[in-house]
Amino acid sequence: MADPKKIVSWNVNGLRAALKKGLLNFVKSENADVYCFQEIKTNDAPLELEGAGYDLFLNPARKSGYSGTLTLTRVKPKAAFNGMGIPEFDEEGRVQVLEFDTLYVVNSYFPNAQHGLTRLGYKLKFDAAFAEFAEKLRSKKPLITCGDFNVAHQEIDIARPKDNEGNAGFTQEERNWMSEFLKKGYVDTFRLFVKDGGHYSWWSYRFNAREKNIGWRIDYFLVSSELLQRVLSSTILDSVDGSDHAPVELVIKDKAREQKGRFNHRTTRFPDSQNVSPCQRGQD
Repeated sequence: MADPKKIVSWNVNGLRAALKKGLLNFVKSENADVYCFQEIKTNDAPLELEGAGYDLFLNPARKSGYSGTLTLTRVKPKAAFNGMGIPEFDEEGRVQVLEFDTLYVVNSYFPNAQHGLTRLGYKLKFDAAFAEFAEKLRSKKPLITCGDFNVAHQEIDIARPKDNEGNAGFTQEERNWMSEFLKKGYVDTFRLFVKDGGHYSWWSYRFNAREKNIGWRIDYFLVSSELLQRVLSSTILDSVDGSDHAPVELVIKDKAREQKGRFNHRTTRFPDSQNVSPCQRGQD
């Protein structure tokens, strides 16, 4: 048995649409051990991906064309399963777990609180359930949880924080949950390497937001603190097109291998600019 070393997470905003925009080429060129995709919006795995050299684990939503997650791995897991055991969340295909030799990888797609906060209550219930679920996993093995959390945690994670106070993805309740979750012993790996703002993983399709870097950082790799010393890099691949989200990447070392250098990162900085309404984000 082995653990994956390089993991990529990406909200593809429609798996078939992303394939038309070059997703398969990205998978082959990035050469990751595990890919965690969110918002796949399909009930089956396209044939193109089945021939890419990975085992596929599909978790579609019950509602057609909505939500869903898909995980690809070329490192054989000890076990794989979908959901948290809570039907009201599991029917939306939001959580997948792969167990490897010394850790779990959790592919997670958190609900969007929606314009007018019509789904904030559902989102907060999901948040609470996820935290409890993660702790149960962690009692057995350390975990890496990644995906679209649909929340910008701090003001530096959003281009215009003051304009978005109280909006979906930047409510105090959602941000407080993220703070409390991290206090349980989880680490936002990107912030190990990059301390300043201006680095985002989602941009509206409107108003040339991506070109102007009017963005939000809502896609994360969080690791339980037991894995902290194994983290080599955590990166936003912001030059990759194909979705309104950028992929994010985590690289870890083998548990037994010594690492001489500590941290490295690659990221692109953009000038600040005005903000865009969060209601333009994905509707799931």
